[in-house]
Amino acid sequence: LIVATLLVLLTAVSAVGAGDVFHLVLTGSINPVSRDIVKRAISQAEEAHGEMLIIELNTPGGLGESMRDIVMAELAATVPVVVFVGPPGARAASAGAIITLAADVAAMAPGTNIGAAHPVELIGTGGEEGQDKTMTEKVTNDAVAFAKSVAQERGRNVEWAEKAVRESSSLTAQEALDQGVIDLIAADFSDLLNKLDGYTLPDGRVLHTAGRRVVEVHPSLRERLLGYLADPNIVYVLFIIGLYALIYEFFHPGIGFGLAAGGICLTLAFFGLQILPVNVVGVILILFGVGLMVLDAFTPTHGILTTGGVVSLLIGSFTLFNIPNRTIGLSWTTIFLTVGTVTALFLFIISKGLLIQRKRPVTGTVGMIGEEGTARTALDPDGKVFVHGEYWNARSTAGRIEAGEKVVIEGMDGKILIVRRAG
Repeated sequence: LIVATLLVLLTAVSAVGAGDVFHLVLTGSINPVSRDIVKRAISQAEEAHGEMLIIELNTPGGLGESMRDIVMAELAATVPVVVFVGPPGARAASAGAIITLAADVAAMAPGTNIGAAHPVELIGTGGEEGQDKTMTEKVTNDAVAFAKSVAQERGRNVEWAEKAVRESSSLTAQEALDQGVIDLIAADFSDLLNKLDGYTLPDGRVLHTAGRRVVEVHPSLRERLLGYLADPNIVYVLFIIGLYALIYEFFHPGIGFGLAAGGICLTLAFFGLQILPVNVVGVILILFGVGLMVLDAFTPTHGILTTGGVVSLLIGSFTLFNIPNRTIGLSWTTIFLTVGTVTALFLFIISKGLLIQRKRPVTGTVGMIGEEGTARTALDPDGKVFVHGEYWNARSTAGRIEAGEKVVIEGMDGKILIVRRAG
């Protein structure tokens, strides 16, 4: 009886101590924010003595440094890391391919693909052709060596890892399984759990999923906010809107709406610019372009400075981020729509503001200068005139003016209008 009781207690303790399966859905580009999310998920699974961490991946790629940090975290993890490229239609492209290779277990759903890991971050950054070619070769060779070392460490197809980088080779799920790039194919997450139950890792550890609780790992509010700010398109729009909002406040000082909106947008934009690989020359060109457009509002150049400003703004926009891959970088559509919209609004607002500033006052005595009136008495040189429904004492600067003649107001001398004969 005592032995039976102990066995029951041991079974209960074993059930309570069974490790949970942690599940993280990772979509979008690979950047410092997604890197932090993955590292936090690994730490959370390790601290809880979890059975494994499953990363459900769907990415077009991303930044090389962030990818390397994720791979290093995978290789150093004490908890088994499973990367599942899914659901059907998902992809593990570029940086995502290397992240998949680095997993303890690599799996894909039908209808997914993996590969195309050729580095593009530093290609086309300018300079002489020979220098660009040398830099490209250095970056490519470094990426090849890294991909091969990761594949070798996990016992995967080293030759394909090199082809994925050098030739941008891409495979379907079945092709990846046949060529030893991944370990298994699963229809969905539930099917993956079933296939992982009893799966033996190369180091001898056996995975168990039956009866284990699945713990979802969600990005925190801070990580979600930073995730938006890691999008080059959002950061770019915030940056441009912030600049023009401050300009609007300068030309239309009021309750401070433009100042507040511009300050918030620029603060968020600068936060995002710290995350992304920024080209300082691009920032300078954007600021220079905006400056030219503002200067054109005060200097009548018939649009020459504005044209130069738009060109500078466009060039700065295209070179703002060191991410030539448009699938994860700043899109041309965003650039043209943003520049076109804000330029049109800027020109409209500035023209209206300057029109108001340059418009002759229409109230008070100052507003009467240049107005026409009628001499009610002869001015020789003093007399009375009728202006704006009122009688005024007036003094002629053009000799005698007969009653009934039209006069033009030239100025004021106290409360006496200085006039001349009209025409």
